[in-house]
Amino acid sequence: MPSRRPVPAATETTYTITELAAEFDITPRAIRFYEDMGLLEPGRKGRNRIYTPRDRTRLKLTLRGKRLGLALQEIKQLVDMYDSQASAAPQLRAFLTILAQHRQQLEQQRHDIEVTLAEIQQHEKRCRSLLGS
Repeated sequence: MPSRRPVPAATETTYTITELAAEFDITPRAIRFYEDMGLLEPGRKGRNRIYTPRDRTRLKLTLRGKRLGLALQEIKQLVDMYDSQASAAPQLRAFLTILAQHRQQLEQQRHDIEVTLAEIQQHEKRCRSLLGS
């Protein structure tokens, strides 16, 4: 289990799991899953999770990556790079590589779908011909 970060200072903006779930229209269970995967590291106040603006940003980036169809491991790599204090260039190069791989995969899927649709069209045409319609 990842180590938990300390509870933020009283002056720092914080969020509850319920607030983040409502804001991003996801379930608290999904947020806990992202924690288990190491994407989020909330502090604790008793039994309650306390999320910082950093956690909120990491959640936002995670959900953006999911919308793009990236694997959680790819998302984690990119989100972890986002947190680093180093130059953004390595993160951007890694992101471009992941996007290129994902684009290639989607283009292959589109090609496969087009082939399947053409086959369906041929079968429909043949069936209609046999039915005389």
